[in-house]
Amino acid sequence: MDDLILATHDLQEQFTEKRVLNNLNFALHRGRFLSIVGENGVGKTTLVRIILGQLKPTHGSVEFFPSRKAIRIGYVPQFRNIDDEYPLSVKNFVALNFTHSLMPWLKPQERHRLTEVLAETDLTKLQNEPLGRTSGGEKQRAYLAQALTMQPDLLILDESTASLDPIAKEQLLRLVRKLNQQTGVTVISVTHDIPLAKQFSDDYLLLQPEGYQFGPIDQLQVSEYQGGEQHV
Repeated sequence: MDDLILATHDLQEQFTEKRVLNNLNFALHRGRFLSIVGENGVGKTTLVRIILGQLKPTHGSVEFFPSRKAIRIGYVPQFRNIDDEYPLSVKNFVALNFTHSLMPWLKPQERHRLTEVLAETDLTKLQNEPLGRTSGGEKQRAYLAQALTMQPDLLILDESTASLDPIAKEQLLRLVRKLNQQTGVTVISVTHDIPLAKQFSDDYLLLQPEGYQFGPIDQLQVSEYQGGEQHV
């Protein structure tokens, strides 16, 4: 278990009239890129919320190695439309993750890390631009940069490419894959885009009403999957 980062044990979540994640058991190794896929209402977002500690499972547990307190988790949300007049620059938006501080009140080590993540996410040239006037893909890279500021062990992308155009989707996931391979950060990506999942992932977790499948991404059969836009 030395190279595991988390494992689920008989995980279930019971809503008023519906149960999802029926006895879910899987183990994720450090440095892997896992895509979570499945049709509407099978529990993809629910699983993310449980991993983040935002929701307590009805039954079962998630175990972190060596412990939950020892694991830093970065989170990249689904695309959120930011108003054109949003006042913060890209740099100051990313810096919000440093105890919600703005430039120039960052500590020297925070300034250094900010410079690093802007470079890692290809935002250096855009750092002084108002975030509201950047493209959708650039906004998502800013959210990614925020998540990377604390050098996470686990990076979670929750439908982070939804609503982006095909080029921006591929650019974002190519960047995440590059970071995954270069830094060893473990990635969990919730997605409806099976071709992109197969292009960039190592493993897949297919959630289904009657159960689940988990394994190497090359074993995922597209015929077994139905996509959708609803989140549970």
